[in-house]
Amino acid sequence: MNRQIFALQQVARRTISSSARRQVENKVPQKQKHFQEDNGMPIHLKGGGSDTLLYRLTMGLTVMGAAYAVFELVKVALPQKK
Repeated sequence: MNRQIFALQQVARRTISSSARRQVENKVPQKQKHFQEDNGMPIHLKGGGSDTLLYRLTMGLTVMGAAYAVFELVKVALPQKK
């Protein structure tokens, strides 16, 4: 049992302390250039289709929530007669 824990500690220490095997390309300057260019598109939609879908989903949920809140307020303000 102790040997297994010791081996696990060595493996964990080796992977954390060793340098990266593969260098990751820095994509931040490309993203900055893409999002800062003036093409008449709102910033919240420049990310592509996933941003558009997320925006529409958020707007839909917001409108439905507001409509439901107004419905509930009207229902409480005007109780039905028995």
